[in-house]
Amino acid sequence: MEPMAWAALTVFVITIIVVISNKIDSTVAALTGVAVMIWIGVMTEVDAFGFVDWNVMAILVSIWIIAGYFGKTGLPGWLSVQALRLSGGHPGLLVMVLSVLAGVISMFVDNVVTILMLAPVAIPLARAMRLPLTPVILMIGFSANFMGTALLLGDLPPQMLHSVSGAEFMDFIWQFGRPSSFPILMVTFAITLGAMYAYGFRGKRRSLGAAQADIASNIPDPVFAGIVVAWFLLTVVGMAFREALDVKLGFIALTGAVTLVLVLELAGERVKSPSFEEIIQELDWRAVFFYVALFALVGGLEKMKILEDLAHLLIPLFRENLALGATLLYWVTVPIVGIVEHDAYILTFLYTIRDLESAGVPPWPLWWMLVWSGTLGSNLTVAGAPALYVALNICEREESRKVSLREFLAWSVPFTLVAAAVCYVLGMLIWVLPYVK
Repeated sequence: MEPMAWAALTVFVITIIVVISNKIDSTVAALTGVAVMIWIGVMTEVDAFGFVDWNVMAILVSIWIIAGYFGKTGLPGWLSVQALRLSGGHPGLLVMVLSVLAGVISMFVDNVVTILMLAPVAIPLARAMRLPLTPVILMIGFSANFMGTALLLGDLPPQMLHSVSGAEFMDFIWQFGRPSSFPILMVTFAITLGAMYAYGFRGKRRSLGAAQADIASNIPDPVFAGIVVAWFLLTVVGMAFREALDVKLGFIALTGAVTLVLVLELAGERVKSPSFEEIIQELDWRAVFFYVALFALVGGLEKMKILEDLAHLLIPLFRENLALGATLLYWVTVPIVGIVEHDAYILTFLYTIRDLESAGVPPWPLWWMLVWSGTLGSNLTVAGAPALYVALNICEREESRKVSLREFLAWSVPFTLVAAAVCYVLGMLIWVLPYVK
């Protein structure tokens, strides 16, 4: 590589190390890395702006706005009480139902927002049933982080896959005549929850009726809740038919968010809704700037052709033995994203796999195996996913104690290993082996 390419790689590696170490704010570290790349001549400020996929950022912010209104409707609390009733008062089943609820919501809503929605209603339920709080909240966190890749809306990795590969909303359900992310992860999720129930919750038999739980189950303003849910569903349908509408996904999501805000603002006092200012203030703008910087950092590597060089090094492995290459990619990714922020890792290798296609290597089996392993492996530690950091903070705040690494790993390791193993088998059978010549 040329000296400037080495400089770009050095800045990128140092930036990621600083992000992982958490010595300074990750957003500050990422933006600083971009600034350094610009000042040393890796790219111009115009290049950096152009490397950001603003379509993805529009999806992210717009869905967060809609999710912010959803969290104020009272529906998360109502759903949690229904979860208690559905479980029949069985503590172990309640944890599983809450986990399913977290997984389903996170397919449409950012996983951190999902945890912040469900934790306040799960905490009184856990205390009323005399369940240890940490496993309950961690299971919600694992589940929210797990299912964010099932569809295009929930988390950044599927949105980055859309950016790099052009994958549409329906491609996450069925693609090239075979099931893809949604059905494969749903089956994996069900098996993983069954294993975790047997591992840590099956023996808990204390029962509790819904009326005994001190938790609000009413929806303060059904009209407000109905408007938010209807607008959210319309936005999802619009995104599902993006190709027919022939506009960007980000524009559809932005239209949904803006029109929802407009309707609620025009309704005024007739609808008990939070102000737009309140919703905007609750958005995680640090995360937005981090993702903007992440795109620019990886863009710097791409401009220096570092990712293309990496792809050329990997060509012999994937071309000669796709099954072995996919296996190595999958199982190397799982532990790495447990200690490295998974979004940066996934985005880097999405571009690398794209460059393999020109050498005759089919990209889709590798893209799916990368995104799945990158998501599932990030449940290993709090360093891999911000959602788990939020869940751990809630546990420590509510229990007024530090959760040891050993206690955390006692839940994260079995969850991650079972999920990764099941998804690997399904991914190999459905996506990798059919491409092996």
